[in-house]
Amino acid sequence: MNCTQAKQIDLVDFMKKLGFTPHNTKGNQVWFLSPFRTEKTRSFKVDTIKNIWYDFGEGCGGTIIDFVMKLHHCDTQKALEILSKNSFSFHQQTTFEEQPKYQILSIQKITNCNLINYLKSRKINPQIATHFCCEIHYTFNNSKRYYAIGFKNNSDGYEVRNQFFKGCLGKKDVTTFYRNLNTICLFESWSDFLSYLTLKKGMTNESFIILNSTAMVKRISSKINHFKTIKVFFDNDNSGDKAFEILTQKVDRNKLTDCRNHYRKHNDLNEYLIHKTDGEKLHSRCGYVAQKN
Repeated sequence: MNCTQAKQIDLVDFMKKLGFTPHNTKGNQVWFLSPFRTEKTRSFKVDTIKNIWYDFGEGCGGTIIDFVMKLHHCDTQKALEILSKNSFSFHQQTTFEEQPKYQILSIQKITNCNLINYLKSRKINPQIATHFCCEIHYTFNNSKRYYAIGFKNNSDGYEVRNQFFKGCLGKKDVTTFYRNLNTICLFESWSDFLSYLTLKKGMTNESFIILNSTAMVKRISSKINHFKTIKVFFDNDNSGDKAFEILTQKVDRNKLTDCRNHYRKHNDLNEYLIHKTDGEKLHSRCGYVAQKN
């Protein structure tokens, strides 16, 4: 089997036969939980028209060959051998209209009650969130209108999130807030960044970089080398471990503080905030306040 033949194998069918179950289908987009790590929110998309995949959690994607290479940590030749040993249905090339294009209809202060309730469900202080996020309304090919919380990155793209959707409008990039040259805090997502500020009850005198994807970690070494202290608040999973390991190779290890130790029993900082807040409410109802660590 050569590369051209391999790329004709239907990717969704291939993943199903490997035991990966689709969690949602919207038009030509089929969503899975990422096969490359443990996650609760699906971030792996297959485009059934182009027969390609994209992992939003790691910021990478490609053909079925790229998928097998990443899944099995092998080269192209080995991937072709794996694919040739199995029988799969083949992707049928069909003529479709041009891919949907997004259009941002409006950007405003967060006022939608559903978005405010979404922030509250994640225990993020809405007043803090309004300083860094917006309410963004958008559409695809001028069809149905959507709205979500928008978090702007350095390339004028927006991370968009609501109860049902997670994605990016525009180019993927990091988001930076520089306040001083002594300490910088690194986060994977805007929700972890806002969770930190919620825990601190407001803005701190530190600089911040929000990766918006762990795939961006390789790009930030030049932005953080001059800081004296680098505090890392990545997720407690394989993706977070790999991102932290990359940092140790790019910057002075003595500058790094792995703050994940403070929420080691939780997947990320936001999950820690949710459990901490719920625990304090429970203790308060029982007539006492939880002792602070």
